[in-house]
Amino acid sequence: MQAFINSAVQLLTLHNLVAVINTIVAIFSTAFSAYWIVGFFFTRKFAPAKKQHKYAICIAARNEEAVIGNLLDSISKQDYPSELLTVFVVADNCTDNTAAVARANGAVCYERFNDYENTKGFALQFLFENIRKDYGIESFEGYFIFDADNLLKQDYVSRMNDSFDAGLKIITSYRNTKNFDENWIASTYALHWLRSIRKNHRTRSVLRLATNIQGTGFLFSNIFVKEGWKYTSLTEDRAFTADAVARGYQISYNDAAMFYDEQPTSIKIALRQRLRWSKGHLMAFKETGWALFKNIIFGSKYADKELRKDTRRGRFIESCRHRLASLDTLCQLFPSVIYNTALWLIKTLIISSVLCYTTGFSKEMFPGTGNNWLLRLLSLIFGKVNITVEPGISAVLCSIGILIALRILSRIWWYLKKIPIAVYVFIVEHKRLIYIPWYKKLLYCFTFPAFDSIHRYTTYAALFMRVTWKPIPHTSKVTIHDIVNN
Repeated sequence: MQAFINSAVQLLTLHNLVAVINTIVAIFSTAFSAYWIVGFFFTRKFAPAKKQHKYAICIAARNEEAVIGNLLDSISKQDYPSELLTVFVVADNCTDNTAAVARANGAVCYERFNDYENTKGFALQFLFENIRKDYGIESFEGYFIFDADNLLKQDYVSRMNDSFDAGLKIITSYRNTKNFDENWIASTYALHWLRSIRKNHRTRSVLRLATNIQGTGFLFSNIFVKEGWKYTSLTEDRAFTADAVARGYQISYNDAAMFYDEQPTSIKIALRQRLRWSKGHLMAFKETGWALFKNIIFGSKYADKELRKDTRRGRFIESCRHRLASLDTLCQLFPSVIYNTALWLIKTLIISSVLCYTTGFSKEMFPGTGNNWLLRLLSLIFGKVNITVEPGISAVLCSIGILIALRILSRIWWYLKKIPIAVYVFIVEHKRLIYIPWYKKLLYCFTFPAFDSIHRYTTYAALFMRVTWKPIPHTSKVTIHDIVNN
């Protein structure tokens, strides 16, 4: 009897804890939905810079001879003074002519060979060590990070300089896609980056929170590498983002600075990349989650010293901003996919099904209420389908089968709800996209939700798999000249 009471108390405690977490998640889901509204109307804008700053452009490349020349050509065409830009390339474990192509196009190139520490983060760490030794970190006020397949619009550096001159320490930019219409896989990535701009980057820049760095196309102050580059995990961008926010820095966005990126076109390559992302995001949550949580409680207490030198009023405002930015970033890192699935497995599937052994099973298959319009439609077609089973093992098995079927239907509805996002992105960003025939746009609207579906299942896999960093091949011959003509 006592054991039963203890179990009941534990179950009630778990239920209350889950209720609290679900309430918090619901509140922030509503807040994140409001991000769409802000991002539709507003983005942070910057006045023309009063000073032209000196920058280093850093590129980590592995067997990128096919594309790196086009990137370096687009850099050479910038409308920014060339004497204020120095391009550095680390040819990391290359077996092709990447280094020769980089040097032929005027870049300072360092070659690195290390089969054990082979992430992009380690390549950047090696590059910054050599810049420190040969030039001095403080020789450059800021550092750009690009991938070898990128292309820069002619005024890219000038527009980013506007943000840097405004006093911001980390800025990301508008990520467009040069092979948007190559196939449906590339299109899912392209639409995802544009969705991030509209929902995340624009809104968070206006609210002075911290948006997230996404691998390439960003600029940061030399203060972040005075002690070297320390972000060497599978997703160095997410680790850098989390650490910068934990230290109190804003991460802003410049909508006027545009670059182009090449997206994967092979499902095998896409799955491999997404698995690495998922593993890296879990690692970033584990490594920085506690620091972000402390900031929510204590504000700017743990921020870098130079960020705590304002007036009393300024400190209070900054402390509030820091709390909100830390909470926002923690919500981004929180593995909600795993939490929601675990909750469904434990509470809905296992506990509910086990209770059916003594209480029996009774459920309406297609309830005509709620926000799942797919179930509403099925209810109209089939009418009320009530399933009732007497207590026993049959009730347990029936419960499991019905709940899994309803879960599948909920996933289908979740997929369908994502399609309007692609429609929205095509409409609001149509002036900045390369030409794509209407029938391809229609197809891409229906395939876009696959991007988030892949994320869901690679996150499950990342929990149990050992993941290593592998390069993503780039072969697109598109140049910045081709894009401008298009």
